[in-house]
Amino acid sequence: MLPRGRPRALGAAALLLVLILIGFFLFGGDLECERREQGGPGSFRCSLTPRVPPDGDLPADHGGCNRSDCVPLRPLPPKCELLHVAMVCAGHNTSRDVITLVKSMLFFRKNPLHLHLVTDAVARNILETLFHTWMVPAVRVSFYDAEELKPQVSWIPNKHYSGLYGLMKLVLPGALPPALARVIVLDTDVTFASDIAELWALFAYFSDEQVIGLVENQSDWYLGNLWRNHRPWPALGRGFNTGVILLRLDRLRQAGWEQMWKLTATQELLTLPATSLADQDIFNAIIKRHPGLVLPLPCIWNVQLSDHTLAERCYSEAADLKVIHWNSPKKLRVKNKHVEFFRNLHLTFLEYNGNLLRRELFGCPSPPPPEAEQLQRALAHLSEEDTCLEFRQQQLTVHRVHITFLPHEPPPPRPHDVTLVAQLSMDRLQMLEALCRHWPGPMSLALYLTDAEAQQFLHFVEASAVLSARQDVAYHVVYREGSLYPINQLRNVAMAQALTPYVFLSDIDLLPSYSLYDYLRASIEQLELGSGRKAALVVPAFETLHYHFTFPNSKAELLALLDAGSLYTFRSHEWPQGYAPTDYARWREAQAPYRVQWAADYEPYVVVPRDCPRYDPRFVGFGWNKVAHIVELDAQEYELLVLPEAFTIHLPHTPSPDISRFRSRPTYRDCLQILKDEFHQDLSRHYGAAALKYLTALQQPEAPQG
Repeated sequence: MLPRGRPRALGAAALLLVLILIGFFLFGGDLECERREQGGPGSFRCSLTPRVPPDGDLPADHGGCNRSDCVPLRPLPPKCELLHVAMVCAGHNTSRDVITLVKSMLFFRKNPLHLHLVTDAVARNILETLFHTWMVPAVRVSFYDAEELKPQVSWIPNKHYSGLYGLMKLVLPGALPPALARVIVLDTDVTFASDIAELWALFAYFSDEQVIGLVENQSDWYLGNLWRNHRPWPALGRGFNTGVILLRLDRLRQAGWEQMWKLTATQELLTLPATSLADQDIFNAIIKRHPGLVLPLPCIWNVQLSDHTLAERCYSEAADLKVIHWNSPKKLRVKNKHVEFFRNLHLTFLEYNGNLLRRELFGCPSPPPPEAEQLQRALAHLSEEDTCLEFRQQQLTVHRVHITFLPHEPPPPRPHDVTLVAQLSMDRLQMLEALCRHWPGPMSLALYLTDAEAQQFLHFVEASAVLSARQDVAYHVVYREGSLYPINQLRNVAMAQALTPYVFLSDIDLLPSYSLYDYLRASIEQLELGSGRKAALVVPAFETLHYHFTFPNSKAELLALLDAGSLYTFRSHEWPQGYAPTDYARWREAQAPYRVQWAADYEPYVVVPRDCPRYDPRFVGFGWNKVAHIVELDAQEYELLVLPEAFTIHLPHTPSPDISRFRSRPTYRDCLQILKDEFHQDLSRHYGAAALKYLTALQQPEAPQG
């Protein structure tokens, strides 16, 4: 749902105030520096970055005013001018970095943005889904295939950890649309602390010759004195850092940029073995040969927190920093005496609620995406008098979705492979390690988290030897919004991201038998489900009331525990109709799969083809979420086949908030009944006379319990 209301605006205002106060108290607020501007474009009268002699000492009277308030003030671009930003992004981890960077830009921006993202297939899949579900007003996103650009740079040996992707900024003038004249190019490891329009305004300072705007490199790297035999690429003085670039694309194309950088790289590689800092080395070699091409930018637009950084000479005198650049391989773990301040600034946006950034740009109308427009119309039709308004709003909520939040290796294609599908919230994380031990196959898990909880989850996985070793578990973060748990929306996200032909639709509180993964694959093959037979394989469910018990290794051991009273058939006391049609008495003796008939309120755990019907998203919170799905499977003529050697066991846990509300609030139960009635009506419209059996059987006086 697009956020509205005063609390969210107050939250954003509070964050802005905190950032201002942090900067004021750390750096001191009232620095004076005379604003002086040289008459013509292409230069600044005041020092942009103090020139540091090779010995590292600044003269006491260097006189440079390396401060934001000494930068000549030009008007910001018109409020509704579209600003273009380009980035290169590849892989799972870099995709997360892009999101934090975009959050920081969106927090301060007042202009529409067009993001140009050069991505590999992984990053495109992640970011396309994220921006589609984020629905931020006045933000356009265009994607460019990095695979198509690789041949242009693959001939360049590069020792930098970014690999080929670290060279792709060189080809942007040819890769971006020919009509695009100006673009800001950013590394993904930067954080904004100011409106990006201020950076865009610096294009006004370009002379007719200048085509590139860069901040001086804030280390001695290009001076060649960091260690014995250190031989960097040629550079003008300290050189320039390419983490933040202003590009005049029109002029670069006219100047023959492609031929220029390729010729320069080819000639330098005759005496140098490889680039050490990827595209930055080649940019600097070009500037060394053609110094008139570059406009040096104020240091505050790229405060570099690298190893051996000299950035303190910039930020110790700056009234307000603009862009923080984590350009050390150590990233947030870089050694710097002020790193806590910079880290806190970054973490502010890392954990910031991205839903709050779905705000309109006042006075700058922009057409909403079609999905957002449909959503707004649907929300407008809701009645404030509806006692089930909370349910209606939750059904219509479009959650931000970050698929494959952590690195993931797709399973090799196998014709009978099965992915375990489940969903969970923060209070169920402790189940993950046990689940990984019981299920050695691929998993697709949807997690309902806040932005801050997503970071806690990341650290939880990194700290677990069991979880961090599993690359076949795909975690998909669905960001929390609304008061009811969108259980079926979560299940649908996890199902949609499964990559195997079949899925085991489970819940996070159930542990499958140790051999279930192999047994399911063998059963699918033996039953010839791949030949077009429509079947849902039922995995009988049991439960224990003990938090510690010995998990059975076989059906025989399970039956012994069942007879001893240590196990029960699942929900046999609270909701027997939910699982009774499995016919547990028959299962005890069964040697082969057997068919059972659908019955009212039946909700077994099943294995189905990946392209089976999705869960009905109208069912949020607690109640009837699985029941409706089994009805849909039966309506589409899926056989229900119980597997004789399969089982899964539910472990005890504290009740969820939605269960507590279901039990304590009559209105909650009344709304669930209304949703059931509407589901019945939709069945009748879709299946006609065939739906009569459900309409009759499902008319129960008591609401279901699961």
